[in-house]
Amino acid sequence: MATLADIGVSALINILTSFAFLLAFALLRIQPINDRVYFPKWYISGGRSSPRGTRNFVGKFVNLNFKTYLTFLNWMPQALRMSESEIITHAGLDSAAFLRIYTLGIKIFVPVTVVALLILIPVNVSSGTLFFLRKELVVSNIDKLSISNVPPKSTRFFVHIGLEYLFTAWICFLLYKEYDNVASMRLAFFASQRRRVEQFTVVVRNIPHISGHSISETVDSFFQTNHPNHYIGHQGVYNANKFAKLVRRRERLQNWLDYYQLKFDRHPDKKRPTVNTGFLGLLGRKVDAIEYYKQVIKDLDTLMISERQRVIKDSKSVLPVAFLSFDSRWGASVCAQTQQSKNPTLWLTDWAPEPRDVYWRNLAIPFVSLTIRKFVITALVFALIFFYMIPIAFVQSLANLEGLERVAPFLRTVIELKFIKSFLQGFLPGLALKIFLYILPTVLMIMSKIEGYIALSTLERKTASKYYYFMLVNVFLGSIITGTAFEQLHAFLHQSATQIPRTIGVSIPMKATFFMTYIMVDGWAGIAGEILRLKPLVIYHLKNMFLVKTDRDRGKAMDPGSVDFPETIPSLQLYFLLGIVYAVVTPLLLPFIVVFFAFAYLVYRHQIINVYNQQYESAAAFWPHVHSRIIASLIISQLLLLGLLSTKKAAKSTPLLVILPALTYVFHVYCRSRFEPAFRKYPLEEAMSKDLLEKSTEPDLNIKAYLADAYLHPIFRSFEVEEEELVEVRVDKHETRAASPPLMSEHSSPSASHHHHHHHIEEPSPPHYNDYPTSPPSYYYHEPSHLHYGYHYQVEP
Repeated sequence: MATLADIGVSALINILTSFAFLLAFALLRIQPINDRVYFPKWYISGGRSSPRGTRNFVGKFVNLNFKTYLTFLNWMPQALRMSESEIITHAGLDSAAFLRIYTLGIKIFVPVTVVALLILIPVNVSSGTLFFLRKELVVSNIDKLSISNVPPKSTRFFVHIGLEYLFTAWICFLLYKEYDNVASMRLAFFASQRRRVEQFTVVVRNIPHISGHSISETVDSFFQTNHPNHYIGHQGVYNANKFAKLVRRRERLQNWLDYYQLKFDRHPDKKRPTVNTGFLGLLGRKVDAIEYYKQVIKDLDTLMISERQRVIKDSKSVLPVAFLSFDSRWGASVCAQTQQSKNPTLWLTDWAPEPRDVYWRNLAIPFVSLTIRKFVITALVFALIFFYMIPIAFVQSLANLEGLERVAPFLRTVIELKFIKSFLQGFLPGLALKIFLYILPTVLMIMSKIEGYIALSTLERKTASKYYYFMLVNVFLGSIITGTAFEQLHAFLHQSATQIPRTIGVSIPMKATFFMTYIMVDGWAGIAGEILRLKPLVIYHLKNMFLVKTDRDRGKAMDPGSVDFPETIPSLQLYFLLGIVYAVVTPLLLPFIVVFFAFAYLVYRHQIINVYNQQYESAAAFWPHVHSRIIASLIISQLLLLGLLSTKKAAKSTPLLVILPALTYVFHVYCRSRFEPAFRKYPLEEAMSKDLLEKSTEPDLNIKAYLADAYLHPIFRSFEVEEEELVEVRVDKHETRAASPPLMSEHSSPSASHHHHHHHIEEPSPPHYNDYPTSPPSYYYHEPSHLHYGYHYQVEP
């Protein structure tokens, strides 16, 4: 059992590690060579240019302005300077709502920490019951500050119960206010938005096959009949696997052509570059590299045109899914939010995700397959959680060496070395658990993709749900149960059965020491490692050394990343759970929680402003999950306290807790009915209001032309054969980083064009956020009018 000294060693290690990370970040971020690593958001938005262009040779790599080294910590006040409305304008509502989770944690736990430490610590310490328990029971001086130190039948438990009610009321009050604020922000966000294609678009799946009719004819016939006044056309989805491979090949060839052309342009007086035409460019005859790649690309262009025509004409390439276009938001709302057919498994409609949010691979999965997939994945997630109990138990054995010594005394000589013992108990358990959890989000994301969700935002929310259940069962409950078993094994084997419930009740708060070490490793050092961006830094420079040939390559090497919702939000919910559960049980854990929320808020604010470039915008659609899981944490804490007090023979005080979980659940039901519709449906009143306003301000708007090229899959590129310039057709015109799945995606959309529809495209410039309105907050999806793509689009005659 870790003592205060062990926790002190762990705190010292993690504080020094965090400080080292922050110091390294502060120095690395001001070096010109690292500018694209630590400020990619501003490069993408066009608000920053490379500082290396106007410096001498050494100055291009190292910051020679020594005055800046004296103010290397100025990133902290800079991170707090931008207001919430400016963050919404700059990074979107998702980012602003994500930061509000941290401010919610600070609002909850700062007052709770002050009250708990001032009231509960004196109450617990003055009891002294752990001094009189059997010596076989493993305790530490930290446990003497917890509820375990209060003797059975004590009237002091009324203080714990009263504070449990007080803390629950405070948390529910803040949850209500925050849910109300975020729901209002979401509605204001939609109201202030400029026109966006997804407001007029509905995705329909499981289109039935009608003999003698194509998918396109079936869709037009059905929706012209059932939505005659607002339906204007649809965009089909195609299986273009072979075409995707050709696109990837052409992009590689174009990159080599750009490299050799740039190399020759820089030194035109030298010999033209050459290349061998054989294996890996090492064998075969030597030819002019520029002319060679121009000819190869020209031949490939012809093949791509032929393949695109084949995909469009082949009825087998058409998938039973389509994106429907409507001439008004009201018409799209009616279609998306109603059942279309007597058979509820056909003509499944829903709001189309915004174009950059679409996960194309899952669009064609049939309804029956979706049900089977979800059942299988549910079983696999259950098995995965059970499998991970094994390494969790091993980690807990490291945290509870005294208990393990009684079972394996041959380890005692090694374990009893002072430094090794403090290291094992104070630092290693949290680190080992962090390592075990590292690959889990990737595995869970793969499972969510198999389930068949068609939006990246939905995939991330479902992955976050799985990860939360895993954290709840394995990290929280698993740590308590397995820790209790190892810790109290000797006592269990040498006491009567009637005393076992009391031993379990006392041992639950003893796991606070393990969670303290976990918070320090994950929440302190881990967050400091997040701002350092060591992995992106190394990868960026390796790419610059070995792979970057052109400015386009350099832009691709700059990986800004985004907020990792599937991993970050469940971890946040675990911290809420720990703080709420141990607020009454072991209040000494609360300062660790407060430090985490404050530090993480500062770091993620900086990252959102300067680094992250979100893949999509869901308008805070994750907030109902955040709210419901904090409510779950409240109910879990109340039930655990109820069980703990039942082992303390507190018959007079325990019944007062019985009603609290029911009251908390009633509050949750009210909040869900009051606020959740804002996150699930789009009000027809709001849709009609926006339509009427748009008709009055833009009476000549051609909505068909506006929607025509909205849902093109990223693999369908437009290119100009004569100029050999390949430019990716991006569904999000501003994203440098592709938001959709990689080109390996099996199901591609739509809409390759006929070959005579090719036009030269100029690369769209990134958005300039200072052009956005600042009040009210807005985040618009700009559609540059000069872009033209090839597409296959059906419109109502």
